[in-house]
Amino acid sequence: MIQDIHAYADLDFPTSLPAFQRLFSDDAACAAYLEKIRWEQGFICPHCAKAGEPFRFVNRPHVLRCRGCRSDIALTAGTVMERTKTPLSVWFWGAYLVSSLTPGMSAVQFQRQLGLTRYETAFQILHKLRAGMVRPDRDTIGADRDGHVEIDETWIGGATRGEGRGNHDQTLVIAAVEVKQRKEEKKNTRHGGRMAGRLRLQVVPNRGAKALCEFVGGAVYPGAMVVTDNWTGYKSLAARGFQHLPVAERGNPEVAEQYLPMVHLVFSNLKGWLRGVHHGVSPQHLQAYLNEFTFRFNRRFYPHNAFRSLLGIGSEVAAPTYDELYQHKWQHPAIGGVHG
Repeated sequence: MIQDIHAYADLDFPTSLPAFQRLFSDDAACAAYLEKIRWEQGFICPHCAKAGEPFRFVNRPHVLRCRGCRSDIALTAGTVMERTKTPLSVWFWGAYLVSSLTPGMSAVQFQRQLGLTRYETAFQILHKLRAGMVRPDRDTIGADRDGHVEIDETWIGGATRGEGRGNHDQTLVIAAVEVKQRKEEKKNTRHGGRMAGRLRLQVVPNRGAKALCEFVGGAVYPGAMVVTDNWTGYKSLAARGFQHLPVAERGNPEVAEQYLPMVHLVFSNLKGWLRGVHHGVSPQHLQAYLNEFTFRFNRRFYPHNAFRSLLGIGSEVAAPTYDELYQHKWQHPAIGGVHG
């Protein structure tokens, strides 16, 4: 319905907190911004197709009324903010904090920064914003024939007290990350001048061939060069049309550093982020946090643009309701799998 906000070059863009305060000073200013995203050339009623200035309401700036058919149109309809009772200015502040702060923030910090009275409200807003971080029609990675894609899995979780020896409540996560060559003038000795491009992360139920190869098929461009370890679950990738290079690591860190350096770096940063910012994440909500990490990673060179991108993407995804979130019944259309 609505394209990524990057397409709207004429929209003002806040690059600092003072600029943000000036641009989004109240709910009316936020509503005007949403209106400009939805109708770049001016309001057109989605019910009767009549163009022209709609009726506006001072006490309900997020609602427009068509002068032709008198239908009410909510600016938040079809967005992660749909049917919200929270002021638009709070949503915009939240989106800016989540997208512009490099490490992100926990729900407790989010609650304090926005002055919310209930932790549950902060938690739900954060999860709705995370739903908006994944486009339903996102493309595959690895289309650049000069590069390749590293793929590997890791376990997220740790030792649990009172449940005996070993680790419990661990969740299997698979990653695919593009590997590109730096420009000649920016090359360094580390990783042979290679750098990470875009990333995909997903919770998978097991290390079976069906789960692993279905992820690769949905995340990676058909026919791309993919590098994995020599786990049997990846054996059928060549038959599926990928150029597959399986690498026998055999516990040798030098082999891993040579063939799978980027995906291992991603896992290290992901685990450090989950521990440092969120102090651990429950399995039922892990995919939502993976979405946030991926969103930040893929926009790490353009941190301020992430705010506009989040608003645009958020206008395409129906976020989980309160009941879906807490009963773990919500499924993201672009990822699949039930997660919080």
